[in-house]
Amino acid sequence: MHFFKELRRRSKASFHKSDSSTESNRTVGTTKSSSTLNSGLGSSTPPSTYHTNGSNNNLGVAKSNGETAAPSVLPRPTLPPLPSHSNRNSMIVSPSQVLWFAITDTPQSASPSGSTPTVRLPVVSSPFAPKVTSILDNSVVYQKVLLIYGEIGDPRPKRLDGTLTVSHDKDGLSFPSTSWPVSESYFKALVYLSPGWNKIRLDFSSPRLSNSSNGPAAQHYSYMMLNYLPLNSAPPLHLVILAGSDSPCTYDTVPQRAKQEGNDLEIAIRKFRMAAHLWQAFTAEQMFRNKFGRRCFRFDEEWQTGSLSLRDWGTGQMKNEAKVHLVRSNKTTAQLQDLQYAQQYGPAERKGELFSIAADAIKKYFQMRPGQKQYVAAMLIDSHWDPTVGTVRAHAALGGAVDGLHLAIFGSHALQSYPSCLEEVVPAFMDSTKTDTAYVANDCNESGSSWEAANIGIGAHLHEVGHLFGSPHQESGVMLRDYVRLNRSFLIREPYSTRTKSQGLKVCRMEDECNWHRLDVLRFRHHPCFRLPSDEPLSSQDESVSFFPVDNGKIICCASSGISFIEIYPDGEEVCKSWIDLMTMDPRSNIMPRQITLSEIDIRAKLPEDKRKRKIRLKVFCGASRHEELADIDELLSKKNIVSLPPLRQAPKRDEGLGMNTFNNMVGLSKSRDARQGFRSNRLGHSSMEGSKPQEVILESVVLQTKLLTSVKVYHGFALDGLEFCYEDGHTQLFGKRGGKSGGDEFVLGELTTRADSSVSLTPPDTRRGETILGFHLRAGAWIDGIEILTSTGRRSGMFGNAVGGSA
Repeated sequence: MHFFKELRRRSKASFHKSDSSTESNRTVGTTKSSSTLNSGLGSSTPPSTYHTNGSNNNLGVAKSNGETAAPSVLPRPTLPPLPSHSNRNSMIVSPSQVLWFAITDTPQSASPSGSTPTVRLPVVSSPFAPKVTSILDNSVVYQKVLLIYGEIGDPRPKRLDGTLTVSHDKDGLSFPSTSWPVSESYFKALVYLSPGWNKIRLDFSSPRLSNSSNGPAAQHYSYMMLNYLPLNSAPPLHLVILAGSDSPCTYDTVPQRAKQEGNDLEIAIRKFRMAAHLWQAFTAEQMFRNKFGRRCFRFDEEWQTGSLSLRDWGTGQMKNEAKVHLVRSNKTTAQLQDLQYAQQYGPAERKGELFSIAADAIKKYFQMRPGQKQYVAAMLIDSHWDPTVGTVRAHAALGGAVDGLHLAIFGSHALQSYPSCLEEVVPAFMDSTKTDTAYVANDCNESGSSWEAANIGIGAHLHEVGHLFGSPHQESGVMLRDYVRLNRSFLIREPYSTRTKSQGLKVCRMEDECNWHRLDVLRFRHHPCFRLPSDEPLSSQDESVSFFPVDNGKIICCASSGISFIEIYPDGEEVCKSWIDLMTMDPRSNIMPRQITLSEIDIRAKLPEDKRKRKIRLKVFCGASRHEELADIDELLSKKNIVSLPPLRQAPKRDEGLGMNTFNNMVGLSKSRDARQGFRSNRLGHSSMEGSKPQEVILESVVLQTKLLTSVKVYHGFALDGLEFCYEDGHTQLFGKRGGKSGGDEFVLGELTTRADSSVSLTPPDTRRGETILGFHLRAGAWIDGIEILTSTGRRSGMFGNAVGGSA
């Protein structure tokens, strides 16, 4: 008790109050969560006590004589798992400075005073302690399963094979230990994380390391702290298993595997969930490598029996797990398995209809409303390999969007090879069992063994998820077919490949792995499903992208949300191989140029020499996750898009009795200025409405400075019919026609209250405010669906016409 008496003697001002209801075996200075531990410690930031270069392996600095010197930065003391009979006072936090102390846990009889615990100094661990190189200690991650990689000590002098064991804090109560192969002193592993801080222990063992005969076996371990912050502010990617109305919900498998693990809906859900976590871990690591932080899509979760470990599933441990929805189609299993729907069946005439069938069932299940978006990855559980015709029935690999539903579908024909939990990832990707085509498919002749089938199934479905998020086919990566080596991202070595008919790599390095193409991650960076809490809010809600030709073969591109990148396509090519990357390398920054000037010469210089004279189209992407296409830069820069504006006229002071309409037509009284040029923007709408014809209006208030535009009448129904610009002198200019709503809706300039209908404004117009039209916000598709007027004072008129029609 002497130790605690000393604590009580200290000034109360140096401690934060602690909630008496908080149950803990450790003494802390605040009841805040560990993720906000430093927030109550004053305005100055205390020096970090953590190792900043990855996991803490307690390694010293090697001297030239072979001795080991003390490390220059004191590592955080850590302890191996403690015996249950010891006294636990494992952490003391002082308000004046944050320090971690590892307290020696010994029985009372072993303590020198019998009551006061002893602070144990950090001990030097083995030089073969694992060192994680993929993530820094104390990092924040946003997904439950994290991909890590690293090395065992220094792999140069002595390369070792062995096993890496990943253990979790709380004596393994949160998650059981998992084992991962080590090859030539390199390793990769998947780490399960619980919400909040996670203390992860990494142990290395190898038969080549000799153990002392006079004492306990040497331990080669290191620790690292990771903070898992679950996301709930971004829209989730829903996981769906789609079944026929009368489906038994079983999938193809060989008899032996069906006997061992079954092939019913329960195991199908577990395997699909584990595959989705592999997608997530892979994508988060790829985003990090591209300097965009550890961002990724999230899943919709629910409280249910945990399935990411065999122990949780066997004991019925309840956890928050990714929800897998079972959606039944109105089609029967036999109808879904009709060969006419089979994508891989050559004579099939309705290969794309499975996507529509799945979309209809999913939209009905989620009760989607107009304008609502959902992101769904669906597996067709009724897929069935038919060896007699050599094709997979009820299977299609398709991804895209329809009516707000962003959907990726794939069959279940490779599901038997998937892992169902973390403990099965290594066996699944090391299983060289030959594919028995009497029972299961060898998809595209690239699934000759079980681990290769897992690659194809998990990877090809991820390819469709890429389409779901807006990615087209690319020149390399997942969106080509690089997922045939997806296993290399999770394991350090691979077995014999029937696809290449060669022995697999002994060390799968970063350059050997599958990846997302740079253009894919650029799309993901600003996708709503990939947003992080630390992201800066978009500076504008305007999602539009515009471009204008200017003099000397230049194009101005504008986007209020910022321009992120531009794809360049020479004529005849559908896969982008040249682009302009405008993204900052700061993963937390949304800063992008809102306006850039492109030179035709510079654009063509981005292409190979033999393609520079071709017709070129551009896709300009903005920070609002949208893009606009410029079909032909030569056409945009041609003279037909240049408009000669009338000279700017400034009339002299008007004599009494001289009307506005009179001196507007008196050319002799005006003072002419140099002729000016205007430039037409990219075309909006496709003029598909019957009776559409081109029309152009130059506002008189722009040509004659003394002419005052006072209001705009908008004629519309569910589409735009026309605009009428009204001037102070009673004169008007009509663009389009007077149709739709009788009398139209009038927007008056100079009002203090925005008016989006024909009701009387609460505030009379004040022309002294000098409010002018700044631009328009349009929604367009086959025609102009709606229009909003933007003014120089920041006012917006509200959308006239169909506010949800077309696209912005």
